[in-house]
Amino acid sequence: MTEKLSESVRSEADEYRQGAERPLGGYALVMTAFAGLVGLAGAVAAVRGTSGRRITPYELLLMTAGTHKLSRLASKDAVTSPRRAPFTRYRDSGGPAEVMEDVRQTGQLRHAVGELVSCPFCLAVWVATGFSIGFLFAPGVTRVVASALTAVAGSDYLQLVYAHMQQVAENKH
Repeated sequence: MTEKLSESVRSEADEYRQGAERPLGGYALVMTAFAGLVGLAGAVAAVRGTSGRRITPYELLLMTAGTHKLSRLASKDAVTSPRRAPFTRYRDSGGPAEVMEDVRQTGQLRHAVGELVSCPFCLAVWVATGFSIGFLFAPGVTRVVASALTAVAGSDYLQLVYAHMQQVAENKH
């Protein structure tokens, strides 16, 4: 029975892949870890009686900008590349202080984690979930962290605007 189920799952996965290298087993493990983390946080919140706490619009704004910044820092910043190195390989420089990386192809879990840690859009789901859990259990500390990341995101924007305005001024002369 188990062998028949395994063969059916393998056959479905092969049909889905259509010959492409897709680490479905790695994705399944990453999703299971995410679901377990969220489930555990939900259970603890229910036991502690904090599950009814709501995120204010101000906290949502902080969480949005903070999620953006932390996702980019973790997935693209040159300084955080050692954390991604087991799962990616350096390809080229990216935007200001950012790098472009290729996901390692060996091992389904390594490949799936590589896709996660090198993609700011993918990582944002995890970061936002972390902020949500933080606002649930430690709103004061989470607010400070999200505020700092929001300030850095705003500063990045101003740096880019300044650099653009500087280029415009230099081109007029």
